[in-house]
Amino acid sequence: MKLFPSAHATHPQWPMAAGLVLAQLKAQLSLPTHAAQPTLGLIYITDHYADQAQDILDWLSAELPTVTDWAGTVGVGIAANNVEYFDEPALTVMLCELPHNQYRVFSGVAPLGQHIGFEPHTALVHADGQTPDVGDLIAELAQRTHGEYVFGGLASSRHAAVQFAVTSGGHVRGQGAAGGVYSGGLSGVAFGPEVALVSRVTQGCVPISPAHTITECEGHLVLALDGEPALDVLLRDLDISLDQPQPALARVRATLVGLSANGDQAVRHMGEFGEEVLVRHIVGLDPKRQAVAVAEMVSPGMGLSFCERNVNAARADLMRMGSEIREALEAPALMDDDTLPWTAEARSAPTEPGAKRIVGAIYVSCAGRGGPHFGGPSAEMHIVRRALGDVPLVGFFAGGEIAHRHLHGYTGVLTVFTSP
Repeated sequence: MKLFPSAHATHPQWPMAAGLVLAQLKAQLSLPTHAAQPTLGLIYITDHYADQAQDILDWLSAELPTVTDWAGTVGVGIAANNVEYFDEPALTVMLCELPHNQYRVFSGVAPLGQHIGFEPHTALVHADGQTPDVGDLIAELAQRTHGEYVFGGLASSRHAAVQFAVTSGGHVRGQGAAGGVYSGGLSGVAFGPEVALVSRVTQGCVPISPAHTITECEGHLVLALDGEPALDVLLRDLDISLDQPQPALARVRATLVGLSANGDQAVRHMGEFGEEVLVRHIVGLDPKRQAVAVAEMVSPGMGLSFCERNVNAARADLMRMGSEIREALEAPALMDDDTLPWTAEARSAPTEPGAKRIVGAIYVSCAGRGGPHFGGPSAEMHIVRRALGDVPLVGFFAGGEIAHRHLHGYTGVLTVFTSP
């Protein structure tokens, strides 16, 4: 498998940006090192172009007729190799050369279950955060894949939260003509067993309290931690008092919670959260019930730690993620289910020693991260490039990141396509 052509550009007028992207793509298509007959296009645009999404898709489809399928979405920022575009009109495209029988683009008018004879092993998912029960829909979609692993993110936009989904496999009868640009629901690309992928998650928060166990709760309300009133535990861990409400509330607003399925928080040896921990906001305090409300349904037995965003920890964990991906490619035979999140390569291919190389990458990061969070323009993508090298990469900054079967926050999800 050869390198996937990729390109990016910014311009106040979308035809100019699209023209610059097309020129870069065509130049790479003629190179012997790059794929010459791509079939799947991934496209990400900033929200400045959201109202012109259909025009952009129609134009690119006409100029690249061999690309029969498209997927993508909109973000307040987008990512490419070594660069981020925030608060400016821009787009990025990657063209993937994959066998037609090894992927399926899905959407509301072409659901994943309609593809008879295709077994999805994982999926790139784009979703509208305003969709009711979006977290449950993501988990249900993950269950439809062989490895129960999906990756991607929620569209983020100050305008229309659009998604791109064009499939050559047809649509559901009765839906009529589909232009390929949608709002609401889920869309994306499911991949078969022959598409080798490695996917990792990087957290951006560190615990600032001991690990607790939720012993009493009600919906989103944590009533007791380790048998004590949850509010008392919060005040003690943060060393604050409600007798001084202004500084106390300021500290609470800057504090998040890390939740895990059980009491084991799986904190890394450097004091950082493992990727199975879900970071959520504290959305309220209930002094009458001595409770803490969080932005997630909780249940007794779950682990909870109070945490905060930390630039140094986020930078170190981002470098850790890139290093682990490179190590997985250098020695795939040494990886197992405990150290490597699900990949088509790990479960479907023989585990013979031998190096792999990256032919393309997708990076979805939180809209609250990016260069400004890491200390400078495009700083986050600079770190990714140092870790992976000069590889084709596209992505966007999301309103929530998808990994495994969960909807995360303040994280980055990096997925690479590999080849021997």
